[in-house]
Amino acid sequence: MILFPAIDLKDGQCVRLKLGEMDQATVFNDDPADQALQFERQGFKYLHIVDLNGAFAGKPVNAAAVDAILKSVAMPVQLGGGIRDLATIEQWLAKGIRRVILGTIAVRDPALVREACKKFPGRVAVGIDAKGGKVAVEGWAETSELTAIDLAKRFEDAGVAAIIYTDIDRDGVLKGLNLPSTAELARSTRIPVIASGGLASIDDIKALLAPEYKMLEGAITGRALYDGRINPKEALALLEAA
Repeated sequence: MILFPAIDLKDGQCVRLKLGEMDQATVFNDDPADQALQFERQGFKYLHIVDLNGAFAGKPVNAAAVDAILKSVAMPVQLGGGIRDLATIEQWLAKGIRRVILGTIAVRDPALVREACKKFPGRVAVGIDAKGGKVAVEGWAETSELTAIDLAKRFEDAGVAAIIYTDIDRDGVLKGLNLPSTAELARSTRIPVIASGGLASIDDIKALLAPEYKMLEGAITGRALYDGRINPKEALALLEAA
């Protein structure tokens, strides 16, 4: 079980949103590379980054901040936000991103996801962000008619490395992970699933270790780390002991 600390980038700063609203951003560090290094020194083994501006713009916007992070840490990094064509995927992977996360384009152009998985095996993940049970796209600004399970099934045999499943209704509000929905998705696909959105306390970490959630690859934590609700050392020790 991997615990992924999250760095959400907006205007070159490390922020957290509330319910996915760009105007509800709290700045936690104006030096994302420094924040990434702090996470690595705390013992985290894998970093999750989202280019929030990029998700809305449909192209990378915070590339300079991502480049600085890649130079500052040795741990592998997965990146999502504004990655919508093969050229952008290739550029990020060449720069050292371990795994790209495709969200909007997975809904708009499933064939591109399949092509990317074939060209870059093991290095393409799909981000499924759900609001009211339906998949949201364009930086969560639009909701489709697809359910998360419908979308996951499209890629069952495509070679997707992981699915990052975010419950938007819980993101940034510290209500706890939506583990039942995440587990339901995980049971519906052979693709490894990572839980995201709402992780609030050490109790959520303990809940992740329950037998019914052991199939999950891990979980992403953001605000709870930044405001001290989760002690990194305690959380990582729990996971290592499991």
